[in-house]
Amino acid sequence: MTRSVRRNRRMLQVTGVSTAALLALSACSSSESNSTKSDTSASASTSPKLSGTVTVFAAASLKESFTTLGKEFEKAHPGTKVTFSFGGSDTLAAQITGGAPADVFAAASPKTMKIVTDKKDAVGTPATFVRNQLEIATLPGNPDKVASLKDLTKSSLKVVLCDKTVPCGAAAQKALDASKLKLTPVSYEEDVKSALNKVVLKEADAAVVYKTDVKAAGSKVQGVEFPESADAINDYPITVLKDAPNAEAAKAFIALVQSAEGQKVLTEAGFLKP
Repeated sequence: MTRSVRRNRRMLQVTGVSTAALLALSACSSSESNSTKSDTSASASTSPKLSGTVTVFAAASLKESFTTLGKEFEKAHPGTKVTFSFGGSDTLAAQITGGAPADVFAAASPKTMKIVTDKKDAVGTPATFVRNQLEIATLPGNPDKVASLKDLTKSSLKVVLCDKTVPCGAAAQKALDASKLKLTPVSYEEDVKSALNKVVLKEADAAVVYKTDVKAAGSKVQGVEFPESADAINDYPITVLKDAPNAEAAKAFIALVQSAEGQKVLTEAGFLKP
């Protein structure tokens, strides 16, 4: 065999190896590309686009902050709509256990949430997302010089409380019992907004409500803090409901409430961190 022939054979062998390597690399690259596309496709399929209506039953004291978060949710998820039913937590709980269609329940106390969990109408364990503290709401300028919880027991004052079955009313009663004070209000209201409105309309001189409600009312009332409120702070739990018509969107709304953005809105409204 001549030297020239041997040289040509070596070149063919090298070329064959290089071609095989290139083909292997090409196949590997193609496989990785297909795998990446497959992973991306799988990821997309596990995160479906949210749509439809999310129905939220929430304590009356959450009205302002939840309305803001509802708008943020709709903006972040085009094609969705958040509708709210605000009221006394006990009334909302009774409606839920009675079959009212809803996706999310946010209560103003663990006790009222228990009405729902006892009937196994909640998914999983409700999570506390904020806390709230009581404050006295007086007429602007505080003309009656209310400075303490004891001042509300004066017979000359018309004072309004939330009904004892409502978290706000139960907390107020707890503070009064701890202080060994007896107070006979001119009326018991079905929720905290109704109690506050009595003062706003000047139908009452004062009401025991939440700090968040005093803040939301602005100049329409004046707030008076009292130390006994520290012993009657309410935890607010939230949950997806068992028969939620839009469970995926319900989970996403709760995630927004618990997010840094959601907590910022709630904190600015006067709520305490959980």
